[in-house]
Parts: sequence; structure tokens; C-alpha cells
Amino acid sequence: MAEKRKRRFGDRRDGWWVRDVSGLTTIMMHLMPKRTQAEVYVNEKIDATELVKYIEQKNLQHPDYRTTLFHCFIVAIARMIQERPKMNRFIQGRRMYERFDISLSFVAKRRFSDHAEEALMFFTPKEEDTLDTLSRKIAGEVKETKKSEHSTGGIDATVDAFAKIPRLLLMFVIKIIRCLDFWGVNPKALTDGDTNYSTVLLTNLGSIKGPAVYHHLNDYGTNSIVVAIGTLHKEEMVMPDGHKEIRDVVDIGCTLDERIADGFYFVRSLKLVKHIFAHPELLDQPIGEPSGFDFK
Repeated sequence: MAEKRKRRFGDRRDGWWVRDVSGLTTIMMHLMPKRTQAEVYVNEKIDATELVKYIEQKNLQHPDYRTTLFHCFIVAIARMIQERPKMNRFIQGRRMYERFDISLSFVAKRRFSDHAEEALMFFTPKEEDTLDTLSRKIAGEVKETKKSEHSTGGIDATVDAFAKIPRLLLMFVIKIIRCLDFWGVNPKALTDGDTNYSTVLLTNLGSIKGPAVYHHLNDYGTNSIVVAIGTLHKEEMVMPDGHKEIRDVVDIGCTLDERIADGFYFVRSLKLVKHIFAHPELLDQPIGEPSGFDFK
């Protein structure tokens, strides 16, 4: 996570301007100015056997509260970004920035029905947060959101208000908003709580028995990483010693802006997430503590 410091000329409200970028990255930001032009998609299988055992044990110890696979994903990704700060970067206005904070977001259905509305959920974990503290906060927010069939405030209410503007006027307003977005001066009322301005946008398709599909990035906002989580299932895997074993596996699909880091950095970051799943006790430690993972 970028250290808090006094803002300098060129910095944004949500991040500092990264000035020491390579010439290649600078040219890429001009050749591919749109985030959707620089997408990289990765589909990966993650062995979640040890994590499933960990969740089962934790839920036995705390029957009044249920820890889920999705909660673990959120905390694992937050830990990864804490150790891999380049994953917390974004490009806007043809410049690279690094966020002051880690932020994770997802969209929650108010009801599991075709006509139910969706709510935008946005979280900024702190260095002292653990799986217990963060998952309880997430579960509480989701439970509160599902009490109402319709938006009750925040970014959801703002979006609903804009949707009521006549089409021609809305087209003009959106052009102004995009211009402000380019220069990083959009009002906080339009950015706070918006999933388009989070470090990572997650979609938990496993909750509806769906696969880990490809999910596009968005040219609006600052979000540079989208993670789609598939359904937990049993699958035969070849273990390190060569024997085959039935394991608990979950597929994930990651879409990233290739301009924020190189492939080597991305692959190492994914390895850290896999390491956390293989050693789920790390989720009980504050996300600000190093995992001790050897990247060699």
C-alpha cells in the first residue's frame, strides 16, 4: 500500500502520480489509452482443499457466524495487494497512479430472483484487518443491504438519480463526467463507493453455481483488476510427487490492465494467492503482516 504523504502537483485525490515509469509503459499509455485496449485475461485453477478444511473448522468453532469461501478470497486478495503494490496501480489520463488505499468491491443481489435489484458493495481493508474482522463487516453490510428491495442511499441512489435524466441531457452529462474522470477531478459523490474506482472488482459466480467467466474492464474510473470466482468442485489433480488425487478446486478468471505491471509480476502475485490458499492460517494474521512467501 502506498504510504500517505503530502499531495504534490499531478497527484490525484485517490493516488499519487508514479513518475518513474519505463519508456515502454509511457508509449503504451499513448498507443493504448483505453483500459479495454490493454486487457489480459488469465483463467486459473486453484487448489482449495486446505482452505475448505480451514473454513469447516472455523465454522465449527464459531457456529453463530459462517465464514465463506468468498470472504477468504477477499482477504487473500487484499493480502496479496498489500505485498504486491504494483497491483494497486491504475492508469487514467495517460498517466500511472498508485492508490493510497486498497479497495475491493462486488455487486450483491438484493434477492436471488430475475427482477431483483443489485447493490454496489465497496470495502477498504485496513492493515490490522484479519479474516474475522473483515468478513464480519462484509456480512453485516450485505445483510443490511438485503433488508430493502431498493437502494437506500450512497452510490446506488446517485446512479438511480442519474438514470432519471432525459436521454439527450444524460448524454451531455456523461460526456462532462468522462472529461472530469480523465483529469481525476470527479466529485467524491460520484466516486466514493463506486466499483469502477476500486482496486479489485470481484464477481462471485460460484454463489449461483456459475463458471469463472471472462469479465471485461471498464474505460471509466480507475479499476484495473476484475476477478470472477467460479463454483467450488471436486477434480482430479496431479500432485507434486506425481500421484493423482481428488481435490477441492475453484476456477478463477482474472482480467487485468497489462500496462500497470509486467507478466512476471502478475504471475508472482497469483502464486502468492495460491500460497495463501495452501496456508489458510495466514488469513488469521493482519493483512499488513508479510506472508513470508519465497518468490524464488
